[in-house]
Amino acid sequence: MFSRNPKRKYHAKKFGKSNKLAIFLLSFFACIILFLVFINDRLLPTYLDYAKVQTYKIASHVVSRAISSKTVMNVNEIIQNVPTNSNEMVTTKFNTEIINKERAEIVSLVKLNLQEAEQGDLSHLPELENVQYDVGSMEAGDGIVFFVPLGQALNLPILGNLGPKIPIRFHIIGNVNSDIITNITEFGINNAKVEVGITIKVNVQIIVPFASESATVEQYIPVAIGLVQSPVPHIWSGGDGAQPSIEVPVPYEQN
Repeated sequence: MFSRNPKRKYHAKKFGKSNKLAIFLLSFFACIILFLVFINDRLLPTYLDYAKVQTYKIASHVVSRAISSKTVMNVNEIIQNVPTNSNEMVTTKFNTEIINKERAEIVSLVKLNLQEAEQGDLSHLPELENVQYDVGSMEAGDGIVFFVPLGQALNLPILGNLGPKIPIRFHIIGNVNSDIITNITEFGINNAKVEVGITIKVNVQIIVPFASESATVEQYIPVAIGLVQSPVPHIWSGGDGAQPSIEVPVPYEQN
């Protein structure tokens, strides 16, 4: 007869229980990870859109503050009258030298303010509700970093300001682009409302946990606005090619 070894049986039972516990723990953590990934995929578009909105607010504020000291010019300062061969005709054109100089100054101010904001200068940043800036990360060169509560980002009133705070970071990519925009509108008889402005475009990279996306912040800045007045003609047809609807009497001069 063979004698049974009780120690071997005990070790087998202990080993079996350990395997079951290890498998349970691995399955439990795997389920948690899969659940978090699922929730993150479902919620990612929501707080990415929220990050875009907050980024636009911050970048627009920085751009507006950069040109707050600039005053809108009178349109006559950027318009030149160029005489033609005819004594009665005068050609009007924009002074591109002045416009380009103003454009360069605005772009330079915007770039400077954005760089200082990225370096942690809070004086250039707006005070937004439920937004907390991470000055340490900004001073380390990580761009503009701020935190928002999860409930605020997901627009869940039941949570309010509770829940973990989600870090949102964005930084400027590329140069600050600008375009000159002119708008001329007919005003009255032989007059025109002239507006010259500059469109500033800032390309930013928005980074949230597990995702990033590029966006463009665009803002229009008026440079000069005013009326350009010309002499009232003796005959006016309203500009539609019809027969003259108004005739101004002109004194007849005898030789």
